[in-house]
Amino acid sequence: MASFARRRIPVLLFAILLCLLPSRKAAAQQVAVRANALSWALLTPDLGLDIITGEHTSLVFSVLGHYKPYGLDSKMAALQGEFRYWFNGRPLTREYIGATLFGATYDMRFSSRVYAGNAVGLGFVGGYSFILGERWSLDLTAGTGLVAFHQKYYRTGDRYEDYFADAVSTPNTWGFKFFPVRLAVSFVYIIK
Repeated sequence: MASFARRRIPVLLFAILLCLLPSRKAAAQQVAVRANALSWALLTPDLGLDIITGEHTSLVFSVLGHYKPYGLDSKMAALQGEFRYWFNGRPLTREYIGATLFGATYDMRFSSRVYAGNAVGLGFVGGYSFILGERWSLDLTAGTGLVAFHQKYYRTGDRYEDYFADAVSTPNTWGFKFFPVRLAVSFVYIIK
C-alpha cells in the first residue's frame, strides 16, 4: 500500500490553491472561527476560518480529520473551502448560498471491506446563520455535489500486494458520485 503521507499530496495542493485566492477588505468584521458540532460528535474534529471578502461575500476554510473514531479502523484528513454569497448585505448573518471545493485522503475498514485513497469534490451549499450574541452565531449548512475518488478497494482476507510483481500497488477503483459535501451545525465566534 502507498504511504498515508503520499496520499496527502492532492490535499496539500488544494490548500495552497485556496491560499492564493485574492480577497478584498470589507469594513465590518473581518475574521471568525467556527467549529462544526456534527463533526465533533462523530469524533472528527473540525475547525474553520471565515474571512470576509466583501459586502456580500466571504470565504470559509475548514480542516477536519479523525483517527480511529469510536474504535473504528479509520483514518481521514480533509480540507474544504467555500465561497459564500450573503443575501442580507452583511456577511455572517442570515441566509446564504455558495460553492464548495474539498479534498480528502482516507484509509477505512468496514467489516471486511477496505477503502484507501483520495477524493476531491465540488458542490453547492446553502444555509442560514442565526445571531446568538454580539460575537456568537449558529450556522446551519447543507450542500451536495459531485465527488471524484481514486482508491484501493479490497477485502481484508485478500493479500492486495500479491497482485503486483514489482511490489508497487496502485489504486484499482475510481469514479464519480453525487454525495452530501457539507452538513454542518457550526458555532461561529467573530474575532474582529
